[in-house]
Amino acid sequence: MEKMPVLVLAPLPDFLMEPLRAAHACHDYFHAEDKAALLASVGAEIRGIVMTGGSVSPVALLEQLPKLEIISVFGVGYDGVPVDWCRTQGIRVTNTPDVLTEDVADTASALVLMTSRQLIAANRFLHAGSWTQGAFPLAHAVRGKLAGIVGLGRIGKAIAHRLEAHGMRIAYHGRTQQEVSWEFFDSLIELARAVDFLIVACPGGAKTKHLINASVLEALGAKGTLINIARGSVVDEAALIAALQRGSIRGAGLDVFEHEPQVPDALMQCENAVLLPHIGSGTYETRREMARLVVENLAAHSRGELLLTPVC
Repeated sequence: MEKMPVLVLAPLPDFLMEPLRAAHACHDYFHAEDKAALLASVGAEIRGIVMTGGSVSPVALLEQLPKLEIISVFGVGYDGVPVDWCRTQGIRVTNTPDVLTEDVADTASALVLMTSRQLIAANRFLHAGSWTQGAFPLAHAVRGKLAGIVGLGRIGKAIAHRLEAHGMRIAYHGRTQQEVSWEFFDSLIELARAVDFLIVACPGGAKTKHLINASVLEALGAKGTLINIARGSVVDEAALIAALQRGSIRGAGLDVFEHEPQVPDALMQCENAVLLPHIGSGTYETRREMARLVVENLAAHSRGELLLTPVC
């Protein structure tokens, strides 16, 4: 059987690339020195695209692939895919939901603990030999604090259950009120004003770009900490840096950034911020399950079967 030509738009782990190469004719667009020449050579034959949740497949590129049938995203987020345009063109889109929920929720919970208990600073304090000069300063407990979750989807609910186990109270904001026991806020500003931790777990994309802006951060106030494990685009990074520098919020724990992998120097200089290199789903177990879904979605499409995890 002839292999389906596939364009790879992002760096992918070997445990995904190996089965992709075995099943398909893969062309590495991301690493190509002359991308225009690559498209001129194989663009007319490409039937599939594989990309990560943080990469982008602009319409201008897709229009150069007249035989494109499917885009398989290695990630739960697909805000880099022009989904509405794909629908009009009959192009299928898949992602890898569910399998990364638990790991991302673990990361969010860890960021709450790291920021509240100042665990990164405490580690540096010990390694610097400062303990012999005196005790590390007191930090803040999480028990009894109110965590506000922005986006109560699969990951948001998993975060809520973890934080409840730490003795925290839960509230949330989203498009609609859900049948859960936690308090619902239809106003994001009012949620931010009420909570001690504001945890971003909503999808990225144009509709949520800079949802967490200067007004929300002002409402969060000096008692509040922002946690973001969703998409960097959801937070106005310049406004966040200003709030951290002024101390108008207590701190931030971030696993995602607006222009990854670039992180502003000003943000890295904020000692009241814990910064992680987008490792929310970064475990062998989860990434291999994500890779399996990518491969199996492409295989199902090739066989004319139902897709496992369709977006459209």
